[in-house]
Amino acid sequence: MRKPVPEHNADADTRALVPAISSLRAAAKRIDTRAVRGRITRAIGTLVHAVLPDTRIGELCLLEDPRTGLSLEAEVIGLSGDGVLLTPIGDLVGLSSRAEVVATGRMREVPVGGDLLGRVIDSRCRPLDGKGEIKTVETRPLHGRAPNPMTRRMIERPFPLGVRVLDGLLTCGEGQRIGIYGEPGGGKSTLLSQIVKGAAADVVIVALIGERGREVREFIERNLGEEGLLRTVVVVETSDRSAVERAQCAPMATALAEYFRDQGLRVALMLDSLTRFCRAMREIGLAAGEPPTRRGFPPSVFGMLPGLLERAGMGERGSITAFYTVLVEGDGTGDPIAEESRGILDGHVILSRAIAARSHFPAID
Repeated sequence: MRKPVPEHNADADTRALVPAISSLRAAAKRIDTRAVRGRITRAIGTLVHAVLPDTRIGELCLLEDPRTGLSLEAEVIGLSGDGVLLTPIGDLVGLSSRAEVVATGRMREVPVGGDLLGRVIDSRCRPLDGKGEIKTVETRPLHGRAPNPMTRRMIERPFPLGVRVLDGLLTCGEGQRIGIYGEPGGGKSTLLSQIVKGAAADVVIVALIGERGREVREFIERNLGEEGLLRTVVVVETSDRSAVERAQCAPMATALAEYFRDQGLRVALMLDSLTRFCRAMREIGLAAGEPPTRRGFPPSVFGMLPGLLERAGMGERGSITAFYTVLVEGDGTGDPIAEESRGILDGHVILSRAIAARSHFPAID
């Protein structure tokens, strides 16, 4: 005869666990949850070398100097054991050997939202127009991924630009990525400003990278005006800003364009210029010890370009029609950025300096 199985008392088990749970909660409160801190070992040029364990490529850190009160953001771009390479986002003046490196555990994100329309900002979303604080609640990764190629819609309809020679002879399709190639003084920025005013877009995102300071206000007031600015976000990093800030201007503008595309809108993205963006990346790469290749550009620049340019184009709902100005010398056959971008972009507009010298604009050859 089998012995009866004693009845299991779940309530008794629960009561027995209560002291253990209370003990674990008390122990959790005693855990030191301070951020991981490291120290600076070298600071040369645009790079900071530091000892900081348990970090990731792309992670944001803070450089804090307790003596001067300086607090500066920096991004991890290289690892070697517990040693890290950091690119500070801003000026290094005032940074001392006593500064601490604090890991935040966060990757760089971009504030996005409709409140950005009509505003002029820098690559950290700080307002430059004196119109007050920008209130946004959503964020997107700075370095996003291109859409799945199988989810992209086909390019099927034209995208009017308001420039007769382009609309009549070099028609642009909605969702295409176009390169505007020309020598200095060839009218690249002038053509881009015409497209900004006339493009049949719901939202226009303009990135001005490495421009002279006086040109920024001229571009906004003469080319956009109050009415044109209402549907536009202008991201600016002038030539006096650090290489990191100039390099982040392009992905920042692209992330904003992606946000509005995902809302089902037709977005026009204008980037002036792709060449200055690549030059900023060259400064960072060479300072980090990468080997120079063609025209001094490190390999990382040519690996980064497709990732940036492929983010534009058609999406599942909206579209990004993008225009990138590229500086070339002569016929451009020896320029690595011009050659590389030609193989990635969908179309090319070539400007002639000889035609521009005859005051014929746009100087399209």
